[in-house]
Order: sequence, then structure tokens, then C-alpha cells
Amino acid sequence: MPENTRILLVYPRFSGPSFWNFRETCTLAGARYPSPPLGLITVAAMLPASWEVRLVDRNVEDLGEQDIAWADLVLTGGMLPQQSDTLHIVEMAHAAGKPVAIGGPDATSSPELYASADFRVLGEAEGVIDAFIAAWNAGETSGDFIAPKFQADVTRTPVPRFDLLDFRNYLFIGVQFSRGCPFTCEFCDIIELYGRVPRTKTTGQLLAELDALYALGYRGHVDFVDDNLIGNKKAVKAFLPSLIAWQKARRYPFEFSTEASINLADDAALLDLLAEAGFFTVFVGIESPDEDVLRTALKKQNTRRDIVASIEKIYAAGIVVIAGFILGFDDEKPGAGERMTALIEDAPIPISMVGLLYALPNTQLTTRLTREGRLFAGHGVDIDDGLGSDQCVAGLNFVTRRRREEILRDFHGVISRIYAPDVFFERVARAGGKLRVRSIKGGFNLGRAMADAKHLIRFMATATVKHPRLAGRIAWLIARGLFTHPTSLPPMVKMAMLYAHLGPFSGFICDEISSQIGAIEEGSWSMPERVPVPEPELMPALAQG
Repeated sequence: MPENTRILLVYPRFSGPSFWNFRETCTLAGARYPSPPLGLITVAAMLPASWEVRLVDRNVEDLGEQDIAWADLVLTGGMLPQQSDTLHIVEMAHAAGKPVAIGGPDATSSPELYASADFRVLGEAEGVIDAFIAAWNAGETSGDFIAPKFQADVTRTPVPRFDLLDFRNYLFIGVQFSRGCPFTCEFCDIIELYGRVPRTKTTGQLLAELDALYALGYRGHVDFVDDNLIGNKKAVKAFLPSLIAWQKARRYPFEFSTEASINLADDAALLDLLAEAGFFTVFVGIESPDEDVLRTALKKQNTRRDIVASIEKIYAAGIVVIAGFILGFDDEKPGAGERMTALIEDAPIPISMVGLLYALPNTQLTTRLTREGRLFAGHGVDIDDGLGSDQCVAGLNFVTRRRREEILRDFHGVISRIYAPDVFFERVARAGGKLRVRSIKGGFNLGRAMADAKHLIRFMATATVKHPRLAGRIAWLIARGLFTHPTSLPPMVKMAMLYAHLGPFSGFICDEISSQIGAIEEGSWSMPERVPVPEPELMPALAQG
């Protein structure tokens, strides 16, 4: 093969409505999607410098015949909600006579679904990409390349190809510091994909990534996409002082968000470092207010603590909490929805991703449900049904212990209550009142302020025409905040802007869940076929994934 191979990177479209796509908020703010494909542009940086690379993100642009015709090889892959479009991309490429290489978490978890791809590059790219490149250069036309699990050396990961992006398409940009999580949550696939020993980049690596973004002119929101930023506390504590110094030297061009476990609240020094570095929000997986549920789900880090008090400690550091909750666990008791709603209101948590339990491929949960004969075949989701595989509407892909309609009623009740307009905006205001945002010397950056102002002005101008009641509510929130907690206004306004998506999306969820409840009550819902219980001699292999 010629050294100057032409590579077309194609990021698949996420199927169906989703809690996380924030479609209407993006539209009103002048963007097309929340964030770009960090994994794909990182792979792009691992390819030979002599190869010519182009990127098409199907969430923000169309993939044309001319794009595929240009390429020698198409590289694609993504997550479970992108499965349908990934397979469609393979078909498009093959119809044009172009070979396809597949990678990413869904292909790694379910490689058999991607048998039509010419190449399957499975696992973390750092551990296998060189073998794939060598095979391609040697003229091979197919093959599987499987990375050793949890052994990729992330200290060798290059700076992602941020230059391939049009920043105007996105609300924020992502970077990654670590992979893996030390906990053992039964329903989570992160530990199956990346292991329980978090591996971290060096300080120099991460700062080089921020340097690259800064040099390209980007200012504004940067998301640390780590599944648990504090999985390795020692490493992140060693990194944060350098990040603080970097931010101060440039007058804070970026503000950060991330995901972390609730035990973040136990470390005041770490919270102070995060706040001084410019972190303004953190996603925390709370899952359930019930300790019995948390214990059986192996979410032990959330037990033996006052969740509301823990959230208040994070607010006291000036960091907004966004939370994840799940309904459908085996030990769930009646009234779970009411207790969940009460926790969300008491905390108060402005935005909560409430979903139905979903057994992802190759998790401990899936292994157990298979062993018990309770898992639906095909994971119980038709990814082409227009609903996608967002767990808000496509969860419960197994036989539940609690009556299915009871779980769905709880779910409907939580969503309808917490996203009622008056309730939502009042909760945002109360959260703002609890935030203690610090004034950081040298923390004002004109470029970042202009980027934020551009999004807000565009949002409010468009919303005033398309959604005048929403614009009015946000204007009132701003006016109220100026007199009560002005330093908390920027993050609170960002939370409020997301209601442009979350309001209609919550209505969609409620309508869909009502239909599911009605189908059960009418007797028109039939239980899907279940995965056969494996023979006893296969149990050890199943348990190992």
C-alpha cells in the first residue's frame, strides 16, 4: 500500500432521542452537537504522519459519496447507541468498494456484530494500532487486531488532532486524563473495558493538549471525559497544581467539567484544588437513595453516607453537581421514585439523568442475569425503532424482580415531577443559592467571556422567538440571581439553558413510558425471548466475560 494512504474517519450518528444530545440547546446556542469525537481524533494522531486524514462527524454533517470515494480506507466505530449507524457506514463504504476498519467500545464489547468489517481493531488503540498499521502497509486486506486488556500505556498517547475539528459545531471540547475506575459497580462496563486500576497521562501530556487547544484559538468549556477523574487521587492531586499554574498564566481561558465518584466530597483539599483550577461542574453517579439497592449493585462507595450532605460539600467548593439515577434494581422497594425525587429536590440537584437499568454487554450484571435466565436476547433493544438505545426509554432489558409497570410508573413520576418547568427553575435557583463560587485573582479571560456571551446572546435571541416562555424564565432567573447570588449566575444560566432540550425530552420520555405501561396493562406487551442459561461447564468462562 502507498505510504500516503488516505484515511476517512467517520464518527457515527447517535440513534434516536437522547438525554445527552441537548439538541435544541445546541441549536439555540449556535452549535450542532455538544462535543466532538475525542476517541477518533486521538486515533488520528496515532496514524503515520505521511497518511492524509479527513474527519466526518455524522452528528454535525453529512457523509457524502465523494467523501468515501476520496478514501483508501474508512475508519469508524463508537458506542452502543451508535451501533446502527456504524453498521450503515460499513455498508456505504462497501457499496463504494472501500475497505473498513472498525474499533471503539461497542465493537470491543460485541465484536460478532461487526463481522462484516474488513478489519476489527479491538481494545485500547495504543496497544494494537501499530500492528494494524503494519498489516495495512504490508498489503493485508482484512484481519482482527486485539489489544491486551488494561495494558495500554496512556503516557504514550499523543495529543489528539484537534485541528480536524470545527469548534463552532460544538458546545464544548473534551480531553482525557485517566482511564479506569477502582470501584466494582455491577452494572458498569467501564471496569470491563478499561480495568480497575486507573492509568493516567503525565502532567506534560495533558498540558500539551491544552496548549494545542489554546494555540488553535479555542476558549471556553473543556470537559475531562474521565469516567472517574478521582479514581487515582494521588495522581490527580499531583496534576492539579500544574493545571492551576497553567490557567493562571493565561488568565483562565478554559473552564472545566468532569465526572467523579461521590467520595470527592470527603476530600476538602481536593475540592479546593478543583475549584481553583476552574472546574465548575461535576457529574456524580448516585443511582439510588436506598442503601440496600446500592449494596447489591456493588455501589458501596455511596453507602454509609448522607448523600445530600455530601452534595452540599461540593456546592460549598463552588462546583455544581449533575447526577445520575437508575430505577429497576432487584432490591428496589415500592416508593423508590418518590424517595429519588425527594433527594433530587432536597440536595438540590439542577439536572439529573434518571434512567432505567440496562444490562450492558460483558458486565457483571449481564453475566448474573444470563446465569439466572433473566436476560432478554439481543439485549432487548431494537436500535432501529426510532427510540435509540438511551436507557431513558430502552432500559429494563431483562425480567425484573419488581413488577415492570410499577418501575415504569415510578420512572414516569420522577421525570414528570423534576422537569416540570416551575419545579426545574426553582431548583436551579436554590442550587445557585448553595454554591460558593470563589473569586479567583486573574480568573477573568476576555476570550472565554466572549465565547460564553456569544452562546448566551444567540440562545436568548433565538429562544425569544421560538420559545418565549423559556426565554422569560431564564431572564427572570438572571434578574433574581443578580440580587441574591451573582457569583453563581454563570453556571446556573448554563444549567437553565439545557432546559431547552430537557423540557421537551422529558415530555417525550413520559409519553413513551405511558405507552409502555398501557401496553402492559392491555396485555399487548409480550416478554422478549431470553438468552438461554449456559451449561454448567460454561459458567466459569461466562463469569470471565
